[in-house]
Amino acid sequence: MKIIILGAGQVGASVAESLVSEANDITMVDVDPERLSLLQDRLDLRTVVGNASHPSILVSAGAEDADMVLAVTAHDETNLVSCKLAASLFNTPTKIARIRSSEYLAHSEIFSTANFCVDFAICPEQILTEYIENLVEFPEALQVLDFVEGKVSLVAVRALYGGLLVGQQLQELRKHVPNVDTRVAAIFRKNRPIIPEGDTIIEAEDEVFFIAASENIRAVMRELRNMDKPVKRVMIAGGGKIGRRLGKTLEKDYQVRIIEQNYKVSERLGAELHHTLVLHGDATDEKLLESENIAEMDMFCAVTNDDENNIMAALLAKRLGARKVIALINRRVYVDLVQSGGIDIAISPAQVTIGSLLAYVRQGDVVAVHSLRRGAAEALELVAHGDPQSSNVVGRKIEDIELPKGATIGAIVRGLPLASDVYDAAFKEHANTKVAVKVIIAHHDTVIESGDHVILFVVNRKMIREVEKLFQVKVGFL
Repeated sequence: MKIIILGAGQVGASVAESLVSEANDITMVDVDPERLSLLQDRLDLRTVVGNASHPSILVSAGAEDADMVLAVTAHDETNLVSCKLAASLFNTPTKIARIRSSEYLAHSEIFSTANFCVDFAICPEQILTEYIENLVEFPEALQVLDFVEGKVSLVAVRALYGGLLVGQQLQELRKHVPNVDTRVAAIFRKNRPIIPEGDTIIEAEDEVFFIAASENIRAVMRELRNMDKPVKRVMIAGGGKIGRRLGKTLEKDYQVRIIEQNYKVSERLGAELHHTLVLHGDATDEKLLESENIAEMDMFCAVTNDDENNIMAALLAKRLGARKVIALINRRVYVDLVQSGGIDIAISPAQVTIGSLLAYVRQGDVVAVHSLRRGAAEALELVAHGDPQSSNVVGRKIEDIELPKGATIGAIVRGLPLASDVYDAAFKEHANTKVAVKVIIAHHDTVIESGDHVILFVVNRKMIREVEKLFQVKVGFL
């Protein structure tokens, strides 16, 4: 695909890196020539210096024959205008805009073809808020990812000494939880992937990815490690866009405190959040943390705009007794350094956000993409289409499907109405049939049917293209 990325910040650079590695034709636009130069030195892409909302700059970037425009600058207005120009002047097929303001997001008509012509609007702050909310709900997890409108969850946990399954083969899992169907999609041991088989033995410190119907997640987690106490008290460092959203979301179910250094921001938060204690101060102030009983906090989330402050605040909170600490870190080089050194979970905002963008770039009917292990692996939700003659997966048992080595089908959701207009006519009868939605954990003899939502785990992103081709129907079927 020929893709123009407007904005070379953290999100734009991460998306560019991912798409370039998949042999797309990428052009990056930004007002900062130094930032573009650094990207061009390490990635195979074109760069154009200039304002992304100027028609001449879009022409220089190749908008006249581009397949997609990703407007991810730091300014909502620039992103909106860029999408409108791409539609009006160049008839670009797909326009995606990063929108941060809740004012715009509250009025979906702004993005319609009659207005700014945005096909898909993504809000990184909201995506991050939901991501952290899942980690608060499941404090034992390293990642919690939802598929098929929350019906299925993929969870990563670290297997700890004392877990019932540590030292045992995976096939024992069914004996321990006989009433719950689950599947281990992958195991990472000392940062190396292990393809799970029935006789694979789980070791302490393994990072285990398992998939199950969302209501069964806790039952499976108990087998892999001792469960933590439920989270009751949460402290948030930073009252910016993410801290405010997080506070507003969590205050309904948890005791929440926010520490904000800017006095005016803290005043505004105090007026807006009705069940959250807002404190004006520095989250790296040891005396302040102690006076606010940091040792009694179940979760400490450092979500300021400063990586160093987040790292220091999280490390300090952990040393002072906070049960679990999370730090938001933009610089990818820091993430791997700190996660193994005192910080329980280091979150890269760009890697959390990138999945929402990749879902629109992937070939085939891809519903969702989640970046795993800071971009090294991926989980995808694809819809199977066609029949046994036109498809390489429909009508076949999973053991008969030629999946790339390292790709695992974890679960199938059956009975959902088809979302893609392309297939409506071909499957009208199926779509109108009243079928109960069913979650099926994949086994070797499970047969994939047309319309199934298939959730795959891919341990190496280099396999993505092969997986996408596998799920594409032959041209004759269309």
